[in-house]
Amino acid sequence: MHPADPKSNLWTHTAAPAPECPALQGERTADVVVVGAGFTGLSAALHLAEGGADVVLVEAEQPGFGASGRNNGQVIPAYSKHNPDDAVAEFGPERGERLNQMVGGSADLVFDLIRKHKIDCDAAQEGWLQPAHRASRMKGVEIKHDQWAARGAPVEMYDAARAAELTGSPIYHGGWMHRSGGHIQPLGYSRGLARAAMAAGAAIHGDSPVQAIDRDGSQWRVKLPNGVLRTDKVILATNGYTGNLFPGLRQTIVPLRSSHLATAPLSDNVAKSVLPGNHGLSDTRQALWAFRKDRDGRIVTTSAPVFTAGARGRMTASTIQRLNIAFPQIEQPQIEYFWEGIIAMTPERLPRYHELAGGMIAALGYSGRGIALGTAVGRMLAQRALGTPASELALPAVPLKPLPMHDLVVPLARTLSWYFRWRDTRD
Repeated sequence: MHPADPKSNLWTHTAAPAPECPALQGERTADVVVVGAGFTGLSAALHLAEGGADVVLVEAEQPGFGASGRNNGQVIPAYSKHNPDDAVAEFGPERGERLNQMVGGSADLVFDLIRKHKIDCDAAQEGWLQPAHRASRMKGVEIKHDQWAARGAPVEMYDAARAAELTGSPIYHGGWMHRSGGHIQPLGYSRGLARAAMAAGAAIHGDSPVQAIDRDGSQWRVKLPNGVLRTDKVILATNGYTGNLFPGLRQTIVPLRSSHLATAPLSDNVAKSVLPGNHGLSDTRQALWAFRKDRDGRIVTTSAPVFTAGARGRMTASTIQRLNIAFPQIEQPQIEYFWEGIIAMTPERLPRYHELAGGMIAALGYSGRGIALGTAVGRMLAQRALGTPASELALPAVPLKPLPMHDLVVPLARTLSWYFRWRDTRD
């Protein structure tokens, strides 16, 4: 089975049932049309509807079909590469701290929405761990901790002995924890956001790929196979699955396959010894080692294949080797599921917000932090569509910056995993 097939995805088999989201038929008008039913689009639709807007969300497949329903499920309220001081240096004190506040509070937003709307997604807000895989990486860990602590975040440092207690692994030298992080069943969360948005008054239509968006007088005309939408405002929330609906937008990101594997359920005793506090874990490697447990005691981990041909066999073998190193108490791990989704990376590893044309806005490029950041940015897009001035948003609007030779850059970027693995062995 191909890893892009939804049936290969663990979450497809354990998620709460999907809501009915029939294809759009006929013509109608709306205050806002949202394109894409991942975390960003669903959050935008929910907050728009709660703000009183007549909103229609259209999705080529069904809510959560893309990477939003195919990721590791970790909810991480931190940048993938940067520290809070970097945001201030990049965007200035006021805008930088506004962005830090959004990022630092993004996990709480996710879990608050889950509690508010009673979303069935195995939510566990027990904290997110970033342990150091080499002693030399502890300095960077301390910097991250100290900068978030200075902003009042619920963080803590831990030494090697405590790392072994928290992770159940003997290989780490210490690390830091953000207590507001955690993990969820991501497809269940996507479906729950869809239900919440519909309950608030949003119309959500699956199986409704947008064919074109063009001007029709003073409005936008959104063309679909069996219908037309007319609206003053459009939100493009397609992230790693961005196509050619707006010229140059697809070329601003690097879409990368992110592969995930899940073991068979572990025995109770072994499962209790791995991440015994039910934390999520992403260590300091650039070729990331990320682990969390699901409700049935499986270990869910992440990998990034360079080549797709034969990826299942290579990733299965390398994952078993990784588990043997990180958690030797799992004597003979068995891989039960292998699946993939497409994430959107930006060269600077920061999300981008674009005001594309009159009333059309977009945000994308979460670089592996899509659950928390996508939810928060979706709310931000809703605020903008409801009238908040661009100057008051957490993310500044930036012009499109298509990557030179984009079609060459994308396959070359996949080979960086070799370089990252080499870097991970260096101090």
